[in-house]
Amino acid sequence: MVDVHPRQIGVEEEFQLIDVRTRRLVPRAPALLARLSDASYVAEMQRCVVEANSAVHTRLAALRADLQAKRAFLVSTAATMGLGVVAAGSVPLAVREEIRVTETPRFRRMLTDYQLLAHEQLICGTQVHVEIFDRDEAIRVAHRVAAHLPLFLALSASSPFWPDGSDTGYSSVRPLMWIRWPTSGPAAPVSSAAEYDRLVADLVSSGVITDPGMVYFDVRPSSHLPTLELRVCDSCPSVDTITLVTGLYRALVDREVAAVRAGDANPVPSPTLVRAAMWRAARSGMEGDLIDLDVSLPRPAVDILTRFVDTVRPQLEENGDWDLVSQLASDAATRGSSAARQRRVLRRRGKLTDVIDHLLAETAGCPSSAGAATRPPRTLFHGYRSSGGDTPYDEAIDADGAPRAVYLRTVEALSRFGAAALQKVQEDIGHAQRAEKFTFRARGAGGPQPFPMDVVPRIVTAEVWQHLQRALEQRARALNSFLVDIYGRGEIVAAGVLPPEVLDLARGYRSTGKVSQGRAVRAHISAVDLACTGPGRFVVLGDHLRSPSGTGHALAHRAMTRRFLGDLWPATGVVDVETVPAQIARTLRDAAPPAARGDATVAVLSAGAQDPSWFEHTMIADLAGIELVQTDELVVRDDVTYIQRGPSFTRVDVLYARIDEDRLLSSAGYDGRPLGPGLLAAMRGGTLTLANALGSGVAEDKAVFGYVPAMIEYYLGQRPLLDQVSTWACADRAHRDHVLAHLGELVVEPVDSSDDAEIMIGPEAGAAELDLRRHEVMSFPERFVAHEMVPSSTHPTFDGETVHPRAVDLRAFVHLVASGSSVSAEVAPALLTRVAPIGSAVVDRSRVGGTKDTWILDA
Repeated sequence: MVDVHPRQIGVEEEFQLIDVRTRRLVPRAPALLARLSDASYVAEMQRCVVEANSAVHTRLAALRADLQAKRAFLVSTAATMGLGVVAAGSVPLAVREEIRVTETPRFRRMLTDYQLLAHEQLICGTQVHVEIFDRDEAIRVAHRVAAHLPLFLALSASSPFWPDGSDTGYSSVRPLMWIRWPTSGPAAPVSSAAEYDRLVADLVSSGVITDPGMVYFDVRPSSHLPTLELRVCDSCPSVDTITLVTGLYRALVDREVAAVRAGDANPVPSPTLVRAAMWRAARSGMEGDLIDLDVSLPRPAVDILTRFVDTVRPQLEENGDWDLVSQLASDAATRGSSAARQRRVLRRRGKLTDVIDHLLAETAGCPSSAGAATRPPRTLFHGYRSSGGDTPYDEAIDADGAPRAVYLRTVEALSRFGAAALQKVQEDIGHAQRAEKFTFRARGAGGPQPFPMDVVPRIVTAEVWQHLQRALEQRARALNSFLVDIYGRGEIVAAGVLPPEVLDLARGYRSTGKVSQGRAVRAHISAVDLACTGPGRFVVLGDHLRSPSGTGHALAHRAMTRRFLGDLWPATGVVDVETVPAQIARTLRDAAPPAARGDATVAVLSAGAQDPSWFEHTMIADLAGIELVQTDELVVRDDVTYIQRGPSFTRVDVLYARIDEDRLLSSAGYDGRPLGPGLLAAMRGGTLTLANALGSGVAEDKAVFGYVPAMIEYYLGQRPLLDQVSTWACADRAHRDHVLAHLGELVVEPVDSSDDAEIMIGPEAGAAELDLRRHEVMSFPERFVAHEMVPSSTHPTFDGETVHPRAVDLRAFVHLVASGSSVSAEVAPALLTRVAPIGSAVVDRSRVGGTKDTWILDA
């Protein structure tokens, strides 16, 4: 048989419909299809999805133009209904309960038969058809192309997020969801069209499927067209991606048809290896390695793409596709996968809605407005806007654009790396974080996300560090004295230094705080948040004394720097953080109660895997060599606390409580009985220390915060070594009047730092947000405090393409140990730098735009 070249090609694309106001999936496909007069647009199983079918073409450029036109018409029609259109394997803001199956007998039957699979089918793919009239030939070719399917998946990877918004750790999660269907997976294990038809007939007669259209093999003879259909690809936001895949797939089919006709042996790799290679492609996309099935070794995806394009060059040239495909392949190697672009948008802008906006724009053919990747600028720091005039102080780059002396070597090293290498490092770090479950829960995300680590380290000089140590130790000792005093003699209130109404309004002031009376240390490990306002100048933003988090993140960052940025690491001169786990263990063992026998047994007490800081709890326990327990593993007998796992008991003397106080006291223990009464009795009896002590939250109350300088003078007889941000407690009438008069200039937040109400940043708030917070302050003034906007320093932060200045803060951790009748303090050398979201001058706990490894220079 002699084919008339080029073979005909066609594409089916699935699009998800988005409400442009909420950025969520909406089930409005039936209404949209009613407005689309073109029969090439059809319904899919989910009512939030529309499928578009291209015309049949022989020229790849004509197919590309057709796909662009189909999208333009779909996008413009949807816009008249307040809808946006996204071509991606998945979108991160979907509420499953809001989505409905299309009301046709076939789709209702599928819902009845497949239940959860049909409900969770919130994924979209692209199918590519290449003409083959001989179905026996199509079956043989289907097996021969198997080794190259992972490349097509990697090129199209566009589903890094689960529909609930969580990052899956994969570049394409769609195939992991798709493989659950009973007729999905590798090509059918048959050698002829007759065998294939019998297999499909058997599947239908078995009742597992109802028609041949429900056969979903990765590559299959079409059920209604004389084509071999490729089904592994995600929906592609960029038309160029699917154009590239189509051109390469047609060339591959041409090559393998010729091989079949020439009688070449069938080089079919092991199905197990093909499946492993597909998994690797879904995991890595174009940013990592794929499996070279010729030698069963990992190779960079870009190398495999380049080699594959070269191997099918004769077929591309014969089809007239070489110039277009070679250019698109070069662009794909530079741009990477859609999954990587989506993650870059999330890192740069901080919100999932920005990812949706990016996908909407790229689907509509406007990648520049969506923040899509572009070629790197001339140099990494070219055009960096440094401090000067009214801009904040930049710690690394001076007003003339030159690196400050302490950053000179680091800036030079980063510039040698270049944007492309740093982008690869950042991707590798993200993969490692997901693999090691280095995660947190961000506002607006439905599940845990990797804690985004920036590759540009922050540097603290030895001189600044020495000053911070003295100042932080002073502050921690004063706050501890305050806790000992207010749960004891209450002298600070009697002396008139602290008004009694401040304690009355403080939610963290608890009667349970009195159970640790007589102990010299109550805040064993505390944290202080700081903002840099100039060279070596810091102000305090807040204190954390209940269960401060972040040490584990700082330790993990250092490990990531060592692993992935070894060439950046200086030969000498950075203070080691590897001593911190031992410091934690030592601080906790020194907190052992009087009744502890011999070496105290210490355990980290966690709420479990659902806790936002579970990663940190497990890391600290592992590195410090102490137990990790949950409340249902504890039991108290005769005022002694034990860890019980099955029949074995271990007495525990110190619990490092990384769990909310109310939750701890209301939890059930191993025996199913309430744990709170037993723990309180053990603490009163001197057999158990809780670190930090119950009631410590009062010292981080925002209303109490304003009195910390007075505490330092009252308890220590010293002037504060650190300034702190000016604060107004809205419960005070004069303070409230000031806040309401300057609402648009201040940061207004709940008194209780664990409150779910959002922090409002006045200069960044819209009129509606300001009006709402004004109403809240007037209605419930005791719930809110306000503080001035501090001009926090900026720091170079890599966004995947270049560096930009972003506001940063600093969290430091202070350890207290009783030493006779006095209390000694020590600041841990593991500091956590947090980065504000792009465009924001404030880092708040729920909108962290990233974190940095923080280097303390050794004196």
